[in-house]
Amino acid sequence: MALSATLHNFALQLADVDRGVYEDLELRVARHPSETLEYMITRILAYCLQYEEGIVFSEGGISATDEPAVQVRDMTGRTTAWIEVGAPDADRIHRGSKLAGRAVVYTHRDPVKVLAQYAGKKIHNAAQIPLISFDRAFIDEAAALVDRRNTASLSVTEGELFLDLNGTSLRTEIAEQALG
Repeated sequence: MALSATLHNFALQLADVDRGVYEDLELRVARHPSETLEYMITRILAYCLQYEEGIVFSEGGISATDEPAVQVRDMTGRTTAWIEVGAPDADRIHRGSKLAGRAVVYTHRDPVKVLAQYAGKKIHNAAQIPLISFDRAFIDEAAALVDRRNTASLSVTEGELFLDLNGTSLRTEIAEQALG
């Protein structure tokens, strides 16, 4: 018998001062049995930090082979932003960058190792694709705080991320490097 996804609910207040985005979000996030909490936290952070009209989590979750973890679609349904999480392979990023015109990768892993796997690989517009990473201790602490029902506030100002998750406050710098 196959295991089913675990549903996590997040009542989240987003205040991204750097981009001028202020929203109250109700997120229902299905976590696939093979998805780690660290990956899920990074996926939620990617969603929030890229938040704009038309943003959605992929319908197939982490098992979707033809969609990114998060994407932005315009009114016609066309993908305008391809947002990957973790350490996706170069071919996936290449295809997404060509398809959407804008791509970004968020990782909870060591950014040096993630960047090393792309060295010498063909990735469309690699120099324009940011790799966003967070301090590993921050991701681990946030993952330890996740419950089935969560309240959170996320603030971003001057490249720093402040997260209050279920009454515990965390902080990290947002590191950004180009893939190419």
